[in-house]
Amino acid sequence: MHKVSVIGAGISGQGLALLAHNLGYEVLVSEKKSINDEAKSLFAQNNIAYEEGHSRKVFECDEILISSGIPPQSEIIREAEKRGAKMTGELDFVIPRIRTQNLVCVTGSNGKSTVTSLIGHILTRAGLKAGAGGNLGTSSARFTQEDFDAVVLELSSFQLARATENLRAKAAVITNLAPDHIDWHGSYDAYVEAKSRVLKLRDPEGWGIIQERDYDTLNPSGKIITLSWDSKPAHDTAGHIFMAGDRATLTINGESSLLFTYTDTALIGTHNLENAAMSLCAVKLLGVEVADRAKSLLEGFRPLPHRCEDAGTIDGVKYIDDSKGTNVAATITAMKSIPGHKIIILGGQGKGEDYAPLAEAVKDECDYAVLIGEEAGKIQEALERGGFVNFRRAGTMEEAVDTAQSLAGPGMVVLLSPACTSWDMYKSYKARGEHFCRIVREKINAL
Repeated sequence: MHKVSVIGAGISGQGLALLAHNLGYEVLVSEKKSINDEAKSLFAQNNIAYEEGHSRKVFECDEILISSGIPPQSEIIREAEKRGAKMTGELDFVIPRIRTQNLVCVTGSNGKSTVTSLIGHILTRAGLKAGAGGNLGTSSARFTQEDFDAVVLELSSFQLARATENLRAKAAVITNLAPDHIDWHGSYDAYVEAKSRVLKLRDPEGWGIIQERDYDTLNPSGKIITLSWDSKPAHDTAGHIFMAGDRATLTINGESSLLFTYTDTALIGTHNLENAAMSLCAVKLLGVEVADRAKSLLEGFRPLPHRCEDAGTIDGVKYIDDSKGTNVAATITAMKSIPGHKIIILGGQGKGEDYAPLAEAVKDECDYAVLIGEEAGKIQEALERGGFVNFRRAGTMEEAVDTAQSLAGPGMVVLLSPACTSWDMYKSYKARGEHFCRIVREKINAL
């Protein structure tokens, strides 16, 4: 019997373990830390062995399956390399077994979860049996259990870094590129190389959809569609998405068609208009016509939680939860995408990023900044160096919202987009965003 060890017991590891078990393999799941009760119950129900803390048992197998997020510099991976063990990344193990002829793979520094979910939503509205998941929160292995008309997978740079086989994608989307996860990859070049694999490993006849501004960085080949807000793209590609006026149009091989008008969607911000354009483009490449039905196809889709989500309005001031803005690029995008006068709440646990570009954007886009968390001091220093002095410090989220409320006037926006992770104050960006929204709701209810 083929024996496999799965490194990691998170959502990805659980999916790998179940898939291997269903294939008839003998499986051991090895987790460095503790395994939650839900996962333990899942393993027990399926007679899957597991261990908390890596032991030599990991290497008593024919193949090691590596779940997403396991760093290449981790001790268990280095030991496996020394032993010459056969190691297979999640995508190489799962993708060949996904039961669809229409696979869309989505990655990028920001917006990939929105695009993945939106493509799935559009396909479902169009009457197809579609699945959407992957790094979004549903294991990609889930889509090996039944047939689908189409499957959309969000792929992280961690997953892609270990991908070597054909991803089979009919459409591969890179929403945008910006420095992120440098600590994991070791350099920005390595991060970009990982992201670019979604294009390099797509179906030979598949399409790539990228930002015009990322073309030179990615240097893609094959059938590429670029997106920009300029009607004259700098690169000669097979197609282009034009974001202009009140609509987005797609030109392929000289023929243009409407994707959607901006009033067709309730999504907030220009970056979300780009997300909608890329999503509709990907769907069109699968053969679904969108021009005359975009509004219907987009209808019912709401922003994913904590991604420029409307948290409520108090005394004419709109509060927006973008707690998912955990890096500088995401926060800059959010600020620039939301028009009008703004107060931004920044800070948390840093990723070692340079805050100079953040400070420049705050100076251009915001009236005030409220700083919280471990990085408050570093962000303050960057703001001061950039000539922006309209900042306040706050010790808690309650104090931050109170401060922002005292500074805001009717017609303004209070934006939580921290440019940092949440781990200094919260267990996740979701918990941080939920706390922010709860504070806003309590204020509304008190009126």
